[in-house]
Amino acid sequence: MPERAFDPWCATPEPAGVPVPHRYRGVWQRTLLQTSDTQYDSTFVRWMQLGRWHADLRIPLTARSGLGVCAALPYSEHQLALLVRQQGFCGVTQVEADAQGEVCTWHRLADYQPPGNNPDAGRMIFETPDRVIETGVHGVYREIWQRLPQSTGRYIALAETERADGQFSARLFLAGRYLMRVRPCSSAWQPEFEISFGVLAAGQWRVEQSTRPELEGQSTEFSIRRQSMSLARVDATWAGTPDWQVLEWQE
Repeated sequence: MPERAFDPWCATPEPAGVPVPHRYRGVWQRTLLQTSDTQYDSTFVRWMQLGRWHADLRIPLTARSGLGVCAALPYSEHQLALLVRQQGFCGVTQVEADAQGEVCTWHRLADYQPPGNNPDAGRMIFETPDRVIETGVHGVYREIWQRLPQSTGRYIALAETERADGQFSARLFLAGRYLMRVRPCSSAWQPEFEISFGVLAAGQWRVEQSTRPELEGQSTEFSIRRQSMSLARVDATWAGTPDWQVLEWQE
């Protein structure tokens, strides 16, 4: 019987600080990663930053090369060997000023990969309002981030209420016209972990990239409306319940 995994949503998001500055909010595409010995520009990377919550998805080309057109659970051993190269996480973000500028720390609650030894923190320098350079605090690297158009103006984070089927509840994150869904796996088995990113338009959410490759390219009807300060209604065929807790809501 699969070992029951720890529910990451049971953890307290720490630290309970103030919202991040508005200049950080939106969806950011990484255009370049430079390390001490190489550089990467082909990995699909999207970082969605809300007022407090963030979600991040990273899929290298090698995770899809040779995967096949019928990838779906249960994945083959060959497919698993490719999918293990993916990365993704979500949690809360903290921005602090120091003598050298600003340090952004991403406190991960749910992580597709095992957590690293050091905090995920970078020193941030905005070259323009839509272009930021991140350099490592606990490692040697440089990343260039470009904000996607139409990814600002609306920031919503929702938590699915407890599901009757025993699966861990999902989180939804919206920034502008983009939507991300995060659902940790219900057992200690990584491939079930879902982070999906896509565009929401005309009542349809189309998944562009996902840690679950069989979901890529799918379009589903989706609508959302706020019912109270603490609750919102989500209408989607994949939602386990229509009632979701509001974590953030800014329009």
